[in-house]
Amino acid sequence: MKKIAIFGIMLCILVTTFCASLSNSGLMAMATGEGLDLKSKSALLYDVASKEVLYEKDATEHLPVASMVKMMTILLTLEEIDNGNLTLDTMITTSENASGMGGSQVFIDPFVEYKTEDLLKGVIIASANDASVAIAEHISGSEKTFVAKMNEKAKELGMNDTHYSNCTGLPAPEQYSCAKDSAILLGEVIKHDLYHNYSTIWMDELIHPSGRKTGLVNTNRLIRYYDGCDGGKTGSTNEAGCCLSASAKRENMRLISVIIGAPNSQTRFNECSSLFNYGFANFENKNIFDMSSPVQVLPVNKGKIDEVSVYPSEDFSVLVKKGDKTEVEINYELPETVKAPAQQGEVVGKAILSKQGNVIKEIEIIINENLEKLTLKDCLNRIVEKF
Repeated sequence: MKKIAIFGIMLCILVTTFCASLSNSGLMAMATGEGLDLKSKSALLYDVASKEVLYEKDATEHLPVASMVKMMTILLTLEEIDNGNLTLDTMITTSENASGMGGSQVFIDPFVEYKTEDLLKGVIIASANDASVAIAEHISGSEKTFVAKMNEKAKELGMNDTHYSNCTGLPAPEQYSCAKDSAILLGEVIKHDLYHNYSTIWMDELIHPSGRKTGLVNTNRLIRYYDGCDGGKTGSTNEAGCCLSASAKRENMRLISVIIGAPNSQTRFNECSSLFNYGFANFENKNIFDMSSPVQVLPVNKGKIDEVSVYPSEDFSVLVKKGDKTEVEINYELPETVKAPAQQGEVVGKAILSKQGNVIKEIEIIINENLEKLTLKDCLNRIVEKF
């Protein structure tokens, strides 16, 4: 009996120690998704700033994602605009092939010209298959060529569990993606301010060249009913079930929530909201570095100015569980002086960030201005000024 009692005490100590270590271990313990019981085939919750996964369920399983495929169509269109190859006023002549697309559509007429902006709105707001194909054909000459570009971009982004067969998400052999890749893709799309001009519209209309009007209603209900949601993409086919990838921001925290293969439309919105609720309730971002705020001031050697402020080369924040008091330690590796001449953006050192003794990030430290070398004339002027 005595041995059993001793064993019981030791077991309690071990369990207590284990639980304490979990509560102090950061994301390892946080990503359990306590209280979440999702019916969807696959899901993922992702913090954009830290790139940390807060919850996942079969997040790399190859699955059809229906119209969430259009996020890649949207991304490539936005990049064409950024690169100057396309403008919102560019007129796109539609084909019979594009106008004949089934599924969700804005009923474009064939062989007429539409503004790029109107077609892009149709894709982002109403998930229009016909508008997607019209844009693809204009950019690449054919949907097939455009799809090759989609797959190339997927590889570039590290979307290793995605393959596209069309630009719409309509059922097609060998077309699949996953929750993880869908989060990566939406993370790229939301970097574009232009996207948010349309993703937050609840209702609008498309006026066709003939004067006919088609009403547009956002397929992503969360932009109207979930506080902070400002973008995302739905998808729904018999093969894929109901899917949703959405993004929401509250204060300084932006999350991406992905649901694939929900049994019905309401479930996808409910489960996506539940993931958001879990993330916002349990986590927070602590800002460590702001690119606009200097970290130190260093003397300048042989320069026209005596000292220069140095800055982090990127913004950085750490995701923590609410109530976690663990501090991030910052160690700088910087020179005693910065030698002139030097160019704006030149790296002068680095900051090493550690948490609980483990390095979590290294960030380059740069100067944000040009440093000119002191000339003989400058030296003489300084001597004269002193006297």
